Amino acid sequence: MSKKPIIVFEGIEGTGKSYHINKVAKYLKKNNKRFIHIREPGGSNNSEKIRKLILNNKSSFNKYTDLLLYLSARSENLELIKKNIGKKIILIDRFTDSTIAYQHYGMGINLKFIKNINDYLLKKIKINFTFLNTVNQRNMKKRLKQRKNLNRYDKFNNIFYDNVQKGFLKIYKGNPKKYMKIDSNLDINHNEKIILNKINDLI
Repeated sequence: MSKKPIIVFEGIEGTGKSYHINKVAKYLKKNNKRFIHIREPGGSNNSEKIRKLILNNKSSFNKYTDLLLYLSARSENLELIKKNIGKKIILIDRFTDSTIAYQHYGMGINLKFIKNINDYLLKKIKINFTFLNTVNQRNMKKRLKQRKNLNRYDKFNNIFYDNVQKGFLKIYKGNPKKYMKIDSNLDINHNEKIILNKINDLI
């Protein structure tokens, strides 16, 4: 594996993925490792503009518009990824698996349609490793209640999030060697150590 890998953190709301990716970023900085840290939607300047549009609580896009907006944000981010691939470690908070989990397993959009656009956009870009963070419904609700601001994707019903997490797990089972499943119901410091140990292996 490349010592400048593309590492993705995936999971539904309340799994701690953003917390852990921020901890990894701090760890890499402390150890003088060259890296970039982006999120989806968001990352580049144009992608951040699209993020505000997608997650705005006043937005009411249909599921196909949502999908195309997410893919548009990714298209903008890929310019940033291409500039840094092989030169820096690339950390991404959500990527292609989220699109499949949310838009296919959650919203029912045709899987082949999503994969075709993703494949066209990514071309030869490959994800080296993914941390899949999982959480039970009780802890997810508890953590969402603690957030000061909830965006549009924090407000779906339990069935939706259950379907999305099951979708993530199906993706994980399809290629477990390139994934590590993190049980976010466990102690967060325990999980942080597991993740940082794996990061050391990857870099």
